[in-house]
Amino acid sequence: MLATVFLSGCAGNDDQEINQLTFGYQPSTHQIAYMTAAESGWWEENLKPHGIETIKDNEFSTGSPEMQAMLAGDLDVAYVGAAPFVSSLDKGLDAKIVAGVQTQGSSLVLRPQLAENYESPMDLQGLKIATFPPGTIQDTILRNWLNDNGLDPDNDVDIVDMGSGDAISAISAGRVDGVFLPHPAPSIIESEGSGQSVVESGQMWEEHACCVLVVSGDLIRNNPEITREIVRTHIQATQYNEDHMDEAAQTFSNYTGWEESQVKKSLDEWDGEWIADPKIITDSTVNYAQLQYELGYIDKELTKEDMFDTSFYESVEDSTS
Repeated sequence: MLATVFLSGCAGNDDQEINQLTFGYQPSTHQIAYMTAAESGWWEENLKPHGIETIKDNEFSTGSPEMQAMLAGDLDVAYVGAAPFVSSLDKGLDAKIVAGVQTQGSSLVLRPQLAENYESPMDLQGLKIATFPPGTIQDTILRNWLNDNGLDPDNDVDIVDMGSGDAISAISAGRVDGVFLPHPAPSIIESEGSGQSVVESGQMWEEHACCVLVVSGDLIRNNPEITREIVRTHIQATQYNEDHMDEAAQTFSNYTGWEESQVKKSLDEWDGEWIADPKIITDSTVNYAQLQYELGYIDKELTKEDMFDTSFYESVEDSTS
């Protein structure tokens, strides 16, 4: 939680003095940029000149509880899916997307016999599919794709809410017929012989936004230089991961305990892409918001201005060009 000490007699200062930041993230290869910056010590190193003495973090199984924590004021910065951010913004969250993190990168996996016979979305009728809870990226994309292909996601398919760990166990035990999950879960299921990928999320929604970097409105307004440094460090970590894929896999393995070989396999197979430029996912995120409004997940329509502050990314890019 952001610790703030107000400066006395310093009218005109751009920033208020703080000494601690709390980050939220999820154990997905989508968000390795956070882990790389943490393991390399870049968060502490880059933010220390701005007065930050302590970096804390909290791991969440999905984006919904992560955004609940941010709504409660327990997070200053979040690596999270664009869709749960949209849902929380509708509920009064004071925060903005300041950078992109990743696009695409999820897969629909069916039990082996079902996968062998899969030809079209209509083959999913009557099946039980596990995915992340309502309002998440995976739930939103899956329901929209089913609708687009003539299936009622509430009646034709039994969609059940699960995090990655529970869903992996469920398909292995035959308690569900399939899962729609972010990587590396699909590759892990395949390597264990419990299922086979049949559709990538980019085939469901081409170049869709997935994870984003969200900063609290308090930090944006009162500490713009710290916010700018957060974005710069995220760009640094993203570029490093792109150039050092094996090291990124090792970092993820260190954080999660998952086999490094499985993580490398996932990064070789997924259709995801790590990004930092928020403009890449602006239109897609606006479309998420509209879709969530149509699904009844949110009560009001949201605009680009409601969701994004791209000025910090643009400032960093201008300073390095």
